[in-house]
Amino acid sequence: MEEFYPVLSNCSLLNNIKQNEYSTLLQCISAYTKKFQTNEYAFLAGDQISHVGIVLSGSLEISKVNLAGSKHIIDFLAPSNVFAEGIVCTAKRISPVTVRVKEDSTILFIPFERLIKSCGNSCSFHIQLIQNMMMLLGEKNLLLNRKIELLNLKGMREKLATYLLYEMQKQNALTFQIVPNRNELAEYLNISRTSMCRELARMKELGILDYYLNTFKILSLDALKNCLITD
Repeated sequence: MEEFYPVLSNCSLLNNIKQNEYSTLLQCISAYTKKFQTNEYAFLAGDQISHVGIVLSGSLEISKVNLAGSKHIIDFLAPSNVFAEGIVCTAKRISPVTVRVKEDSTILFIPFERLIKSCGNSCSFHIQLIQNMMMLLGEKNLLLNRKIELLNLKGMREKLATYLLYEMQKQNALTFQIVPNRNELAEYLNISRTSMCRELARMKELGILDYYLNTFKILSLDALKNCLITD
């Protein structure tokens, strides 16, 4: 597990917990790792979930299928991201979403009961874990509100600009990588892939941004923000 300590140090669930405590912590909360291959599923919609997951390597896709059978991508997960924390806090713990492995991944699973209860040894990090869990649930609500706001936008350039501005802020850099490929990004934004690629090319020609594969560079932050101004 030591090779993944730098990843865990960036995980919100372990905020304010020192790396020299990780070994004792992971043993105390009965955490274990599991490897998945590309296109395997961490779990499916309808499964009962009793563990919180942390992505240690690779990437995951969270999606939901509506009653008509159409798939909609809800989010993408990269190393240090946490998932299922909202599901395990519900009464029945039934997942409404499917989590697919986009590329070979290693996931750390933590039993929910071990996260919310202190052990007999009264380890100091238990209270911090509970506080971090509450913060994560709040952040999840903000994320869902942001996704609703994104889907309510009408213009394609407006959606792309909003998504890229959020990624820029999240990664705190003008040059950054995104997890989804073009097909997945179009699904996530609920727009046509062909039209989206044309719009990205126009934004590149206008000197707003540059990109290569999944790497984007914001060339003019003001111009990108102006894409959000509608008549």
